[in-house]
Amino acid sequence: MPVYRVCFVCSGNICRSPTAEVVLRTLVEEAGLADSVVVESAGTGDWHVGAGADDRAVAALRRRGYPMRLHCARQIRAADLARCDLLVALDAEHARALRRLAGGSEQAAKVRLLRSFDPAAEAGDLDVPDPYYGSPRTFDHVLDLVEAGCRGLLDEVRTAMAARSP
Repeated sequence: MPVYRVCFVCSGNICRSPTAEVVLRTLVEEAGLADSVVVESAGTGDWHVGAGADDRAVAALRRRGYPMRLHCARQIRAADLARCDLLVALDAEHARALRRLAGGSEQAAKVRLLRSFDPAAEAGDLDVPDPYYGSPRTFDHVLDLVEAGCRGLLDEVRTAMAARSP
């Protein structure tokens, strides 16, 4: 079976998208799908390229027991749209940026908002807020939203993979 690729996208790839990457990767591993699902992240901007994840995001993840890996921020590229099966934006502005990058191709259909996978999320409130200028409590709230979205996203990934099976 071919590998299913998910890429989370936020602004600078140091807070929200690396958080989502860690959460979904953990869920994928716990589900026994690590060999068939690749999880990565990127940012729409280039101002943090090469930087590690924000220390406050790392601290929030560690407080909940998530395993941490070395993170190196990168900017999304057009080639990522073609290579990935699903591009998961953390807010509406990121989704718009990804659709602009796709340029009207069928790749724009791969763009979804993370909170759209959370059945408890309200339709008009699907953005994961940027915690960068917030407190540690803000990072914990972001992690709450990311965990809820990623649980639903895992179900979507399983469904997509089952549809690919012969």
